[in-house]
Amino acid sequence: MPIDFNQQIIDEFRANQGRVGGQFEGARLLLLTTVGAKTGARRTTPLGYLPDGERILIIASAGGAPAHPAWYHNLRANPQVTVEDGSFTYQAKAVVLEGEERDRLFARAVEQEPGWGAYQTGSGRILPVVALVPIDYGPPAGRMGDALKKIHGAFRKELAVLRKEVGSSGPRLTAQLRVNCLTMCQGLHGHHSREDGFMFPALEGRHPELAAVFERLRAEHLVVQRLLEQLQELLAADDVAPEELSREVSRLTAELEAHLDYEEEQLVQLLNGA
Repeated sequence: MPIDFNQQIIDEFRANQGRVGGQFEGARLLLLTTVGAKTGARRTTPLGYLPDGERILIIASAGGAPAHPAWYHNLRANPQVTVEDGSFTYQAKAVVLEGEERDRLFARAVEQEPGWGAYQTGSGRILPVVALVPIDYGPPAGRMGDALKKIHGAFRKELAVLRKEVGSSGPRLTAQLRVNCLTMCQGLHGHHSREDGFMFPALEGRHPELAAVFERLRAEHLVVQRLLEQLQELLAADDVAPEELSREVSRLTAELEAHLDYEEEQLVQLLNGA
């Protein structure tokens, strides 16, 4: 993408917590900042990505150009990079995948989005697949209530992308779409576990008058967890139909968004004043 177009995407991404319009509306997008292999200057590039459990994957397609993109040469020379996903900014280690792992994950990406295969064919080169492994992943900086809203915003955005992906999927579920759903399930379970284990007890100790609020929030966590388990059981089936998955994702979304709205209503101001 031309530099001026890149900068427009970067500015919009940063101004709207990772959301952009136009051709990238609803897409999985991040900002990758690398250190120049020759110049040492920092350079930021918007890129599409694929979830992969505790790491994410990027593909050095360069839009099907015959040469590897500059960011790829940069991270080969300096593998510590900065990632912005709209809610979090963190350092990551870039690992260039090779052999069977690279081929398997690229095939998974192509099954989900055939455009990757078209880029590789048109470029005349093997497109590198890079895993970004977080180094210092943590909550957003700033007031705790504002950080909670950003974390919740990330889940809302991810669910919106999943609904779109499921809705546009073909007659069978792709392996990458299963991974996308499972990665979201793992992230949501971890978030609620940290709230139950640390944040809620700390706040309860200082605000016993909110006992009923925390009782309701914990009960809602159990409901969401049951829905996550049902979704994971569905994903484990070989013959799951996309329309069945769509119904489960919609059920989870409705329950979760109501829960997030109530939690923010009750806790954001409290956390910001803590």
